Amino acid sequence: MGIGEIAGLIAAIAFAVLAGFMIYPLIKLGKLFEQIGTTVKDTGDHAVPALDEGVTTVKQLNKTLSDVNAISESASYTAQNVGALTDLYGSMLGKPIIKIASTFWALKQTFTSFMGKKKKATPASSDAKDSDAAADAFVAANVAADARAAASHSAHTTAHTSAHTSAYTTAHTAAKE
Repeated sequence: MGIGEIAGLIAAIAFAVLAGFMIYPLIKLGKLFEQIGTTVKDTGDHAVPALDEGVTTVKQLNKTLSDVNAISESASYTAQNVGALTDLYGSMLGKPIIKIASTFWALKQTFTSFMGKKKKATPASSDAKDSDAAADAFVAANVAADARAAASHSAHTTAHTSAHTSAYTTAHTAAKE
């Protein structure tokens, strides 16, 4: 055997030893790739139901939010109607109360004048007559303004209620379908 053959034999043995040492890491690498493949498959199997559950949750949340929007819209509508009714009743009750107060004031003035409790004409009593006339004018102006406000508010409330009722009926019918 020559030197070339011995060198070739040493190189072949070194290559075989190197290949032997490389087989073990390659086997481990193959097992790692198998585990990665199994993990990816399991993740895919678990991800699809999780995504489906997420979609279902989002749909239920959207439905709940639409219900909350409908409830808040109804509450707003009810609050507006209560406010309108309060204004209407205030104007309807305010006018008679002003009339009653004016009547009692007029009765008091009449009773006072019939009982003879007239004061002597002094500058102070003429000021009192002027303030009484001003009070009468003020009461009359308030009664007239309240009557106009009640009539205007009543017409506005009727139109407002009709518009909301038809809009609510349309929305409620569409929601049921």
